[in-house]
Amino acid sequence: MGKMLESLKNTDRAVYDAVINETKRQREGIEMIASENFVSKAVLEVVGTTLTNKYSEGLPNKRYYSGNKYIDVTEQLAINRAKKLFNAEHVNVQPHAGSQANAEVYFALLELKDKVLAMDLSHGGHLTHGSTVNFSGKFYTMEHYGVDPETGRIDMDQVRKKALEFKPKILLSGFSAYPRKLDFRAFQEIAEEVGAYHMSDIAHIAGLCAAGVHENPVPIADVVTTTTHKTLRGPRGAMIMSKIQDRLKPNDKKNLAQKIDSAVFPGMQGGPLDHVIAGKAVAFKEALEPDFRKYAEQIVKNAKALAEVFSENGVTMVSGGTDNHLILLDVEKSFGIMGKEAETVLDEVHIFTNKNMIPGDRGTPFNPCGIRLGTPAITSRGMKESEMKQIGEWYVRTLKNPSDESVKQKVREEVLEFIREFPLYPDLGY
Repeated sequence: MGKMLESLKNTDRAVYDAVINETKRQREGIEMIASENFVSKAVLEVVGTTLTNKYSEGLPNKRYYSGNKYIDVTEQLAINRAKKLFNAEHVNVQPHAGSQANAEVYFALLELKDKVLAMDLSHGGHLTHGSTVNFSGKFYTMEHYGVDPETGRIDMDQVRKKALEFKPKILLSGFSAYPRKLDFRAFQEIAEEVGAYHMSDIAHIAGLCAAGVHENPVPIADVVTTTTHKTLRGPRGAMIMSKIQDRLKPNDKKNLAQKIDSAVFPGMQGGPLDHVIAGKAVAFKEALEPDFRKYAEQIVKNAKALAEVFSENGVTMVSGGTDNHLILLDVEKSFGIMGKEAETVLDEVHIFTNKNMIPGDRGTPFNPCGIRLGTPAITSRGMKESEMKQIGEWYVRTLKNPSDESVKQKVREEVLEFIREFPLYPDLGY
């Protein structure tokens, strides 16, 4: 690694400096963005290898280019390990990102303007779940369910009612910002009742599902998409898991697995990123180890401990707390500031989070009433419940005094002193 960076330093000092500065930012901050995490050194290493030089359109042992003998090994390892990790019948590890994986499932199962019922963006859904500014909202007919305004939780009776009225071709379970557990079996029952595919997007909770900390939808749903970073702690990328047989169209020429594979390539992608797929293989191996379950359990323990601090300080949380890795704070109601300002002042004290819309938001997507925070990355650095008490106190103190430079300076100093106890890649030499 040191030699590679030395070459970079000599070749492109501007990029080298950006890498060094970003690494410093990560080391000296408390990373609370719920969708981010830190990969292991092994994953970091393999993503920077000669595998980035290869083209491998197709699937293992069925390529369009020659010279893929060893690429086949790494991709097949990723597939086999993912199958074992999630109890999946079929896996495609080639999608580059979660949004792309979702697009490929739509491409495999839908025609233009077909109906999809998914979670509303402002209630915790994702852009690819039918936002009007996204391809999903432009190409397909989307309807949305949300959370109960009183409880902040999904009401499955309301989901069923909407599904019966709307008759979607896909019923989508999954979220980008929902702090409670999902009942995948209830979604599956509704999908079967209305004659829809059940697609589940577990990008945020995949690591929790793999570890058994959250119910795993892969043996339940027709098709499941996920990113491979976030709680799964792998490289930036995605994958699609599915049943082999098509439950709704068993007599089609292609089964469900073949439809998914064809939608990925040649449908929407060319050559896969072989260095990233190798990183996925390594991350899946790590997730199959017993320690990964302890890690996933600690993620949830940390989130709950943090929620307790907020509750004790009278901070309003969507649904009143969390069952998973993330928490949504109503900062406008709790502190009299909007999400954009909250994000900015927390950045100033080296606590990194993101503004986020919340159910019933009184603001806009660019300046909403909420912020979203999560515990995967800080758990990777070894923090536990006792550290959550301190972090929660810093949140409250900073957000109560967003314009007080002396308060922010004091918190920033405390954060920098605190974070030294939790080193990030201490022996990489940069």
